[in-house]
Amino acid sequence: MANPLMNLAFQAFAQRSTARLIQHVQQIEQAQETFLRSLLQSHQDTEFGREHKLSEIKTIDQFRLRLPIRPYSAFAPYIQRMAHGEANVLVPDPLIYFNISSGSTGQKKFIPVTARSRRFLSRSSRTAIGFAIKAALRDQRPLGKILFPMSVNPHGQTASGISYAPVSTSDMYLMDGLSRNLLFVHPPEAYQIADTTARYYICLMFALRDPNLRVILATFPILALQMCRQLEEHADSLIQDIEVGQIADWIKLEPQLRERLERKWSAAPRRAAQLRQIYQSYGRLTPQTAWSGLSLMVTARAGTSNFYFEQFPEYFGDLPIFGGIYACSEGNLGVHYDFNTDNAIPAIESTLIEFVPEDQWETDCPKTLMAWELEVGRRYRIVLTNYSGFYRYDLGDVVEIEGFFEQAPLMRFLHRRGGVISASTEKTTEAHVLATMQQLQKIFQVTLGNFCITLPKKDLPAYYLVNIELSPADRLADPEKFLQQFEVIMQSVQKFYAIKRRDQIAPPRLRILPSGSFEILRQRMIQRGISAAQIKFPHVTEDRQWLDGLSIEQEVRLE
Repeated sequence: MANPLMNLAFQAFAQRSTARLIQHVQQIEQAQETFLRSLLQSHQDTEFGREHKLSEIKTIDQFRLRLPIRPYSAFAPYIQRMAHGEANVLVPDPLIYFNISSGSTGQKKFIPVTARSRRFLSRSSRTAIGFAIKAALRDQRPLGKILFPMSVNPHGQTASGISYAPVSTSDMYLMDGLSRNLLFVHPPEAYQIADTTARYYICLMFALRDPNLRVILATFPILALQMCRQLEEHADSLIQDIEVGQIADWIKLEPQLRERLERKWSAAPRRAAQLRQIYQSYGRLTPQTAWSGLSLMVTARAGTSNFYFEQFPEYFGDLPIFGGIYACSEGNLGVHYDFNTDNAIPAIESTLIEFVPEDQWETDCPKTLMAWELEVGRRYRIVLTNYSGFYRYDLGDVVEIEGFFEQAPLMRFLHRRGGVISASTEKTTEAHVLATMQQLQKIFQVTLGNFCITLPKKDLPAYYLVNIELSPADRLADPEKFLQQFEVIMQSVQKFYAIKRRDQIAPPRLRILPSGSFEILRQRMIQRGISAAQIKFPHVTEDRQWLDGLSIEQEVRLE
């Protein structure tokens, strides 16, 4: 059967979803009122619904007046009971799964998943696909098979036997088998491989055999870069396996799984010869050389993503990057509408979204605005209500409004609340340090493998520790000048840092870490139970033990 992304009926279906969203954002107030009334009606007889008399609420204003904004901790006792098998607590429908948050920015959270909640989330997913198809047709970029080396293995089960895993894993696990077979270039067995290196290898092996791969999908940009490095590291072995029709003995596979994969694997000597010639000509394999007909990459945009995108041209050339869904474990928040844009349209068909303006962030009972009441250039914190059982949940995501699409604001994700550092009271965000480090890379013509700004454990006044790991091929010729420029740029992009530096914050220090340092941090996070597919390195942290145990090649101080 044909790949559904190339199927005209599927394209028409997805584009109808896109057209429906466009129609709804032209009447966004009515659309959000309708969504809320439908949700409250279906949830009014749950325990939470009876406690809060949801049946009496008819409008968004009444909803905001009756229910307070709550953190996850307010929902946790309900969810814990659901995990132990209690029904009709936050949602009326049977649970089929729990999504879990990554835990990289705090304690793990369990998010209920029902068949109904998935149906609503799928609306925004189809809409995003429709926008991607529209952009691909416009740019004459053919669509086809997808490379996505994701696991479908649950991380565990609750006391009542409900499986749980990160949302990307659960989406793959709950996807019907036919779609998996049709959409992806590798067989379904590849998703069952527990070992990350082995799974990447097998997915790359099947993908390399197909010269017409069109789409690469990665949850986060850093995972796309990790895949590229796996491709470089194992190029010889991959080409050999394609040539002879075997799977390398060193790949860690369960015997039964290996046997099933080998039955679906066969030699492709002509393709192997083509890949070997590319490898010899360029001295490496990269996605842009291995698949000359790639049409697009789908991965998270905005936030910390743009830092990693600076490394993409080396591997992907000028391949368009589509943001897909602006989402988190708790739900879908936005829909990207074009290639190479960080802005997203609110996912008003999946979520009721409220926005807390900056002047309300520190108040006990913050007032919210609705999507049609926002101002361009302002920053807001997101509050969501959806079919997963969250009612006015303070997610903590901070977005900036950069324009409007019809009556809907175009949101750009900046950072999760808590992604802030203060040596005094300046509140430097990830957006500030990302802008600074991007300028530094351009000025000094170096590529940073990664970085993180931390604070000293005891020294007062405190100062910024600028911890960087250079890409293996790069060297920083003048570290002291680099640190001086960090100071200049940081003060220009963060006015409160500039003010506090006068007499409350000591001069920053630069620490150059050995190659592989952030890989050590990644392994630590995995050992703490964070899924490899969900790891997000903080670029600022007030955890003063975050880098404990790492070596320091060089430390530089300002005079």
